Amino acid sequence: MIDAKLAELDVAVLIPCYNEAVAISGVVRDFRAALPGASIFVYDNNSKDDTAQAAEAAGAIVRREPWQGKGNVVRRMFSDIEADLYVLVDGDGTYDAPSAPKLIAALLDQQLDMVVGARVEQASGAYRPGHRFGNALLTGLVSKVFGRTIRDMLSGYRIFTRRFVKSFPAMSAGFEIETELSVHALELRMKMAEIDTPYGERPVGSFSKLSTFRDGWRILKLVSHLVKEERPADFFGTAFLALLVLSLGLGLPVVVEFAQTGLVERLPTSVLATGIMLLAFLMLTCGIILETVTTARREMKRLAYLQIPLARSDRGAIRSGARSDRDHGETR
Repeated sequence: MIDAKLAELDVAVLIPCYNEAVAISGVVRDFRAALPGASIFVYDNNSKDDTAQAAEAAGAIVRREPWQGKGNVVRRMFSDIEADLYVLVDGDGTYDAPSAPKLIAALLDQQLDMVVGARVEQASGAYRPGHRFGNALLTGLVSKVFGRTIRDMLSGYRIFTRRFVKSFPAMSAGFEIETELSVHALELRMKMAEIDTPYGERPVGSFSKLSTFRDGWRILKLVSHLVKEERPADFFGTAFLALLVLSLGLGLPVVVEFAQTGLVERLPTSVLATGIMLLAFLMLTCGIILETVTTARREMKRLAYLQIPLARSDRGAIRSGARSDRDHGETR
């Protein structure tokens, strides 16, 4: 059944690459074998080695993105390439190509917008301890803020519908792009799923471009920015409460002293407490106003998402489902 559906669809495999000459040939061959009808695109991001030549020799369509950073490459891919389904995967050879049909089948059968390949280690060295800890910390933070549990927010192996890709704003420049993809799906309450996939070690001679602390800090900053942009009431409400407590802590002793003596001996403290209290209510006002703006913006994003045409097989599945529901109602 999945082969019949795939035959009706244009599937694009998107592989952003930077200095992956050792691994990219194997990645292209593996995905060619797993998805014979797919178009495989490799976007070279200013590699210093022979990544582009190796990818082209393996049969990929090679293009180049001069703006450095994975987020910039993904943004270019999403804007350039027209397809019904998109498979996004890293070019380092760590993700399991034979799992692609299973991920696509889940997306089609359940009519999802995104399927994430949740990584399951196949070797002890596949996941560095710092990356594992950072992934767990950031995944837990996003799940807490946006109200849905995600197991592997930073996975680079994902399947998307055309609707998702063409409605995704792609503002990130670097490795924080996976976080932005996850938050986009959560914020618009898109249908998504995570499916376990094997995750292996890089080939010998291939090295990770990730920096545990630098990229972790950038992702953390992005999460903070997204909380401010997408949950302004929570963000500014927290700031309001913190400033309120600080102001009361400074000002109450002054008020008690004034009640007892009729004098304000600590004038600078009283002025400071008053200023902090004013700032607290300014934060509260900002939160209320921005929450209204964010709700309107979210509605516009949802409408833009709904305007993107469905893939051909999805339209057929929905029509079939509608006919089935109608026939069932007539039978009753």
